[in-house]
Amino acid sequence: MPNVTFIADDGTETVLDVAVGTSIMEAAVMSNVDGIMGECGGSINCATCHVYVQNAGGFALPDVGEVENEMLDATAAERRPESRLSCQLIMSEAMAGLIVRLPDAQY
Repeated sequence: MPNVTFIADDGTETVLDVAVGTSIMEAAVMSNVDGIMGECGGSINCATCHVYVQNAGGFALPDVGEVENEMLDATAAERRPESRLSCQLIMSEAMAGLIVRLPDAQY
């Protein structure tokens, strides 16, 4: 199973095996990763699953859609070029080894 590393604002790392087809947000919420709220359950309506993608080398992430782009403008933490909503990152074998940093705040 491919894995994802979540790096908290304080540097703490959590590595999760994530089933293909599962969103990064769902995996984080189901595993109680501190710093991912996912309040809207993945309906792109809250931006409480904001992450900074640290490495996307070697694989392509899906493009940021129009609604995700709008929600990224409403994040509690600074929006950066590497900002994504983790509910829109659906795990694939190609994404194995993905590393995401968590912002200092989600709301």
